[in-house]
Amino acid sequence: MRFSIFSAVALLTGAQAFGGKPKAKVIPPPDANGKYWIHGEGISAAFIPYGASISDLIIKDKRGVERDIIAGFDNATYYSIDTQHPHFGGVVGRYANRIKNSSFEIDGTTYKVAPNDNKTPEHPEGLNTLHGGPDGWDWRNFTVVSYTNSSITFSIVDPDGKEGFPGEVVSFITYTLGKMTWEFKMVAIPTTKKTPIMLSNHAYWNLDGFANDETSTALNHSFYLPYSGQRVDVDNILIPTGEILANKRGSVNDFWSAPKEIGKSFSDPEIHNNCGLNCTGYDNCWLVNRGQNGPYDWRKDGFVARLQSAWSGIQLDIYSDQEAFQMYSCNFQDGTMALKKSQGHFDHPKFPRTISKYGCIVLEVQDWIDGINQPQWQREKKQIFEPGGDPYVLQASYRFSINTTIPA
Repeated sequence: MRFSIFSAVALLTGAQAFGGKPKAKVIPPPDANGKYWIHGEGISAAFIPYGASISDLIIKDKRGVERDIIAGFDNATYYSIDTQHPHFGGVVGRYANRIKNSSFEIDGTTYKVAPNDNKTPEHPEGLNTLHGGPDGWDWRNFTVVSYTNSSITFSIVDPDGKEGFPGEVVSFITYTLGKMTWEFKMVAIPTTKKTPIMLSNHAYWNLDGFANDETSTALNHSFYLPYSGQRVDVDNILIPTGEILANKRGSVNDFWSAPKEIGKSFSDPEIHNNCGLNCTGYDNCWLVNRGQNGPYDWRKDGFVARLQSAWSGIQLDIYSDQEAFQMYSCNFQDGTMALKKSQGHFDHPKFPRTISKYGCIVLEVQDWIDGINQPQWQREKKQIFEPGGDPYVLQASYRFSINTTIPA
């Protein structure tokens, strides 16, 4: 399928594909906090132009209490001034996750991109690049190009040479709410040069709305990756080694053989250094192996990940067309990030109004991380795109339900 920018606009915003330019739409303004709210059946969510980020997602738990299960800020202005900048809910790009040595090669040309990860005295800017660099997409303002009661579309133009990446890229991000569902589609089109593209959403989840009166962590959440018996091997700073590891049944990284509480394996010595040197927890990339079952429809033939909370009863099933899945257990949250007014406890001595270590879970649908530096994985068609060729496309459907059968 060959794509033009205008075709993408038509697809994502409903503009007429032929017969002249689409009519300019008058976009309603955001609310007083700078947020654009959309609504579905049993679900509401708010988004902001900064990073095309999701800032709130509200559904009722098994008790009928509304829970805001996405970490973020009360006001959109906080996103651009907060010094911690944990990539709250944004679209990470132009290339998600890490790039080894902040470099890659395309057609014999080596490109150096801006580093921002693993800073050392010898490398004060960093050894590697994380989520597109120090001014990646989730640090920038997108433009709202379409907005209805149930859907919103953002766009961004990423210039040639920005953060060191070759060529201009135009991208459209559409979020839609349905019947207890949040769906998104990310399309990115290179216009001038061949370039790597890999996007993801970087929302921080707590299915208890940070209001659990038994624990301040999300380690009680059950996690299930039914197609993920393998993961990408990484070194001490989370850079892929090129090896693919088996997640043996019953091991720390086994979430495929059965659902398991995220904190269940924390007494296993294998969990130490699992997410990098001196890191206890998860920040790992599991492969999604649905091809073993033959042709599949990603929308119908099984979720790639499930997150559940027995306390709230909220269950999230993630369907996606992507072939890898990153889960991060908020190992570096330290109790300094404030909750929103819609979350947590008030005047509770045991539970301060902050996000504790392990207090949230990041779930990222994406392709094999740093595949641009691992040619033996043969991910070029999934990660390298050129003008006139197929666009980059990511699709996902997040389906919520109340599961009262989860053992508490």
